[in-house]
Amino acid sequence: MNAATMSDSSNVAHGPKSEIYEALTSIRLIDPHSHINPHSPASKTLADVLGYHYYTELAHSAGMPKSHIEDKAIGPKELVERLVGGLQPLENTAQYSWLIEICRTFFGFEEDRLHLNNWEALYDRSESIMASAQWSETVLDQSNVQAVFLTNDFDDALEGFDTETYIPCLRTDDLVFHLAKPEVRGRLAACTGIELDGSLESLRSSLKQRFEHFVSRGARACAISIPPTFAPTPVGDGRASTALNAVLQQGISADASHQEALSRRVFWTLAELCDEFGLPFDLMIGVNRQVYPEGVFQGQDLYDSRVSLIQYRELFNSFPNVKFPVSVLASVTNQELVSYAWIFPNVITNGHWWYSNTPSFIARDAAARLEAVPQTKQIGYYSDAYKLEFIWPKFDMYRKVLSGVLADQFVSDRGWSVERAVELGRKVLRDNVEEIFPLPKGAQESSSSEEVSDDADASSFGAESLGVVGVATAVAGVTEVLDFDSSEPAAETNEPVSETTTEESDYLLIDDEPASETSEADLASSELESMDVDALPAEEEVQELGVDDVELLDDSEPSDTSAGLLSETIDDEPLDVGNLLDDDSPSEQITQLRGESSFNPDEDSLQLEADPNTGEFTLPTGDDGEEDEITLSPSDEPSSQDQPARTTDPTAETVEEIEEFDLDFLSDDDDSSKDS
Repeated sequence: MNAATMSDSSNVAHGPKSEIYEALTSIRLIDPHSHINPHSPASKTLADVLGYHYYTELAHSAGMPKSHIEDKAIGPKELVERLVGGLQPLENTAQYSWLIEICRTFFGFEEDRLHLNNWEALYDRSESIMASAQWSETVLDQSNVQAVFLTNDFDDALEGFDTETYIPCLRTDDLVFHLAKPEVRGRLAACTGIELDGSLESLRSSLKQRFEHFVSRGARACAISIPPTFAPTPVGDGRASTALNAVLQQGISADASHQEALSRRVFWTLAELCDEFGLPFDLMIGVNRQVYPEGVFQGQDLYDSRVSLIQYRELFNSFPNVKFPVSVLASVTNQELVSYAWIFPNVITNGHWWYSNTPSFIARDAAARLEAVPQTKQIGYYSDAYKLEFIWPKFDMYRKVLSGVLADQFVSDRGWSVERAVELGRKVLRDNVEEIFPLPKGAQESSSSEEVSDDADASSFGAESLGVVGVATAVAGVTEVLDFDSSEPAAETNEPVSETTTEESDYLLIDDEPASETSEADLASSELESMDVDALPAEEEVQELGVDDVELLDDSEPSDTSAGLLSETIDDEPLDVGNLLDDDSPSEQITQLRGESSFNPDEDSLQLEADPNTGEFTLPTGDDGEEDEITLSPSDEPSSQDQPARTTDPTAETVEEIEEFDLDFLSDDDDSSKDS
């Protein structure tokens, strides 16, 4: 290799795209949507990898008979041999690159093609590696993955797994679209203890019970996959009651209009419950089921370009506080999704789903979102994986595409620094997942017994900053440990107050018996000074606490007032107001303040007078309460013989000055205002 070639290669290796990519690979991931089984999250044999529907449907599309793939009589090793024999036509696909990357990353495979001459050695080696009891943890660690969102049936008990690593998500397809099936209603009654009796109250109560169950176990979202023909609109009580009773009586034989009305009512109720419980409603829009009935399992469904988000306008408008992460099945719908996320605050672009999940579509769709949608409203990617091994290659494909978009459109075209581009990449790849899917209210402490990692990413997800909750607890002197993933107080302790600090969160242990020389107020004050908190919490923060933000206390000494004390405060000599009740005793003559001889009004009494106490000028009013018309001008001045004698009244000179003041300019202003 000559120097020029080495230099060019070095420039490529160390250019902005490479720098951004390397930075993005260091981010510990949270996968916001998958189909992982938490009781068996990783593969056990290579058949679990090659059995992914992408490979079976592509192999079938390339000519392999469905019966050859779904033969229940064959074991996993023979299935792998059959599928490997049909892989050659798939080598050009993105899905094939995932397979090779899995084999290299996890099983030490060093070749770039998998074929009938090398598959068996790989199978045996991979099987021994997967036999490790810690294989799932190994895959997560090697993939740099912290947590994975699940897809849980509505009747899942959500027991027997770590809900911090495998985060529950309430999947509601059966509830919305298949409630007419007796087996679905039976499952709902069994898990809730509530029988649908034909009343809308029983329907809502059973759905609400499912939310309570999921939220209490750490669920972060409600999700549904929706056909293109469905339009979520509200259904009135009368129509919904009729539809429910028809479905209960006739099941799947009920008229399609009743089933459709019930579906819309259930969907709308789910949206109301998402609003009530603070869960995002994850919508995956546009899939037509069983378009190709003869296809292999999960290889029968396709999108429909007739789908439009205009069908969801009433939903988005009716629930402004519900976050709607939206996935569209086809790239052709992406521009409409970008536009809705552009306008609606509660619409969020979410991942690159299914038939849009190849590099060329991702590049176009991701670029359109990054240049038009606020960066805080984008969830960059999710794996949709059924086994943990697929999270790494799928996310890596997205990271490479994202790095190229950031390098070309932001660093090169806009002049951004690499660091700024990486910050944007991190937001859509990781940070927004934490913001959009927070731990809901009412979630119980996780079943995990593992300690919180010192890693900043590990401590951040699900961690609620101390904020107003911690402050209120510190001030109140409550004895409990505030942990970010628990609403349960810790056991009481007699240990002195201690503080543990991680990179992103503070956890306080508050003792209700502080040291004798330190008051509770001083203790709270010192804790507040050590934390960067908002002294004036927002209204929603106060409401979240469930306590008054201000408590008024009267700490004054009680008054000990007796009749004897009151008598001592009375003056010995009462005020002399005269004999008010004896008419025979004449009262003193009232003297007029200015020497008038009577109270009869004259011209002088109708003039502007100054109040002797306040100095304010007042005019008398007419009998009807309206002010008399007053015009003060020199021509209106009374003659000298009518002028009252000058007195020693201190306001007389002021009154005289007011009378002489010319107010003709007021009429001039009125005339000029008419011209404008």
